[in-house]
Formats: sequence, structure tokens, C-alpha cells
Amino acid sequence: MVSLEVQMARAFPPIQTISTGLVVAIVGFFSSFPIVLQGLAAMGASPAESASGLMSAAIAMGITAIGLSLWYRQPISVAWSTPGVALLAASAMPAAGFAEATGAFLCAGALTVLAGLWRPLGRLAAAIPTTLAQAMLGGVLLPLCIVPFRAAVDLPWQALPVILTWFIAGRINRLFAVPTAVVAAAIVVVLNSGEASVTPSHLVAAPVWMMPSFSLASIIGISIPLFIVTMATQNIPGIAVMRSFGYTPAPGRMFSWVGAASILSAPFGAPATCLAAITAAMCSNEDSHPDPAQRCWSAAMAGVFYCLFGVFAVAITGFAVHADPLLMGTLTGIALIGVLANATHAALEVPAEREAAILTFAVTASGISVFGLGAAVWGLLAGGVAYLVTNRSRL
Repeated sequence: MVSLEVQMARAFPPIQTISTGLVVAIVGFFSSFPIVLQGLAAMGASPAESASGLMSAAIAMGITAIGLSLWYRQPISVAWSTPGVALLAASAMPAAGFAEATGAFLCAGALTVLAGLWRPLGRLAAAIPTTLAQAMLGGVLLPLCIVPFRAAVDLPWQALPVILTWFIAGRINRLFAVPTAVVAAAIVVVLNSGEASVTPSHLVAAPVWMMPSFSLASIIGISIPLFIVTMATQNIPGIAVMRSFGYTPAPGRMFSWVGAASILSAPFGAPATCLAAITAAMCSNEDSHPDPAQRCWSAAMAGVFYCLFGVFAVAITGFAVHADPLLMGTLTGIALIGVLANATHAALEVPAEREAAILTFAVTASGISVFGLGAAVWGLLAGGVAYLVTNRSRL
């Protein structure tokens, strides 16, 4: 029998988990919201639709984290797919604009639900060589990570302070490097605004419903790459991180829940909800709480703060409108440099698969589009053929 004191303790979040949840939410939200805005803009979203997408993405991952963590009593950290929105930022706008993009988001969420419910699809997603998935991600990220250094030449008085702030803060604490750079960028925007007001007209976001439209090109060119990169770099590693701390999440159920959250939030502009990896480690380790049974509160409280940040998403996007596009590209690029480094390392880690991986990387980074299909699709296909031929020749 569990004592009344223990039951009461489990019913309320310990102070330590509240502070951990706040740190997790700050890191998770402010380290990558510029990437989300870039991805939505590339898909044709208007400022109002971008605000709605950012809001719905934050609230979707917040509510999902709260529900899963408290239901399963495990620190299940949920995020938006940073690699996924980076993929969107490097992709061509669909023919029907943002409506078609939301349809692609919905299909990617449906694939995630199906991967959780139907084991063959889940196994197929897991069977894609990690080296190729990471190489595709690296190829997507490379053009975005080059932008800060172009901006340093074309917009030095705005870009350089942000880059230097990010670099110096990263030497002190890597987790807060990008949030600190966001603050520096905000100061730069204010200082360069002149007499124009940068105060947003609204503080609280309003959801914008977008009727999704569908096309085979967007399903192949956006939905499938978004599904693959999210599964390979977020969902599957998120499960692995939790297991490394002694927790036993059920992968199928977790995939289905985050996929369902993606489906529900897609018509409001949210790209993809997924399991987190980095913030999962923050919620699952002993710094979260000495008692493993209490660490679920850290992920749940992070979800609460995500929801609060989402409510004020319109203020964030309204402020970002006043920033030079190169400055926003600088924020996006520096936020992704660490991800690019990890993806490149993972892509080239297996010597026997390096040729296929570098082929995937090069084709994806080229930015080509053939028959309406983007470079990520062609990169994965080219690398996959090279992988199969190479492995067959060794047999």
C-alpha cells in the first residue's frame, strides 16, 4: 500500500521539477523558434499563419508532454521537430501554398500514428540506415548554417554581435547559447528600428484555421521526408534516451500519441510534434529530481511553460517581422550548427557506408528539384541505391 504522504507528494510537483521544467521550456522553445518561423515562411505562411503555427506547435507539444508524463508517470519530453522544420526551411514552397503544406504536415502525422499502430511501418522507418538519414539531415542543414557567415559580410553590424554572443555564451553554457543570442538579436532589432515602433500590436495569439489541401508531390516531397527525419532524429532517439535512464516507454504508443498531436495541430499550421531527445535527458537525469518517480513532473511542467510561451507566440512573431531576414537567418543558422555537427559525425561514423552517406549529403545540399520532388528525396534515393549496391557487392 502506498502511504497517504507519498500519494500527496505525487499529486503536486516538487519545486525542483518546476525549475527544471522552466529551464527545459526556455531551452526547447527559444533555441529553435526562429527555425520554426523560417520553415513556416518557406512554406508560404503569412505572419498571422506563422504565429498560429508557432502557437499551435508549442501548445501541442505542451499538452502532449503533460498528458503522457502524468499518465505514464515517466518524464516523457515532447518537442516540435527541429530537424523537420529545418527541412521545410530548405524546401520549395508547394504549388498551392501553405494550405498544401498543412496537408503535408497532416499526412506526416498520420504516418507517425501508423508507424506506432502498424509494426511493419515502424520497423521500416527504423530500418533506414542511420547514416543516410543523418546525411540527409546534414545536407538540409548545410545551406542554412552558411547564412550567418554570409550575413556577417552583408549585415556585419547586426549579424556579428549575435554570432559573437552565441559563441561566447556557448563557452559558458551550451544550452543557453542560442537563447542568449535571441536576446542579442532582440536588442539589435530595437537599436536598428530608428523611430519605428517594434512593439507588437497583439500579445496573445489567435489560432488560424487552414483547410488542408493534398497533392502527391507534397506527400512525396514533404510528408515522407518530414516523417523520416523526425522518426530518425527525434522519435527513435527520444525512446533510446529514456531507456538509458532506466525508463521503459512503449515506442508504439508514444509514436501514436505524438502523431495524433501532429494531426490535430496541423490545420492550425504546426509542422510536427515528436518525442524530444536532448530535453528528455534533462528531464530524466538526477538533476531533474533525486527520485526517479518524481521526474515525470519536470517534463509535465515543461509542457505547462510551453503552453504559456505558445499563447504569446504572436508577440514573438510580431517582433520578428521587424528583423532583417538575414538576421533571422543568422539566428536559424547558429541554432542549427550543433545539429549539423552531430548529423555529419553520425553520417560518416561507419566507414563502409561513408560513400552512400556523402552522396546523400551532397545531393540533398545541392537543392535540386526534379519532377516536383525536392533535394531531400533525391538525396535519400541516391544514397539508398549506393548503399544497396555497395552492400550487395560485399556479399
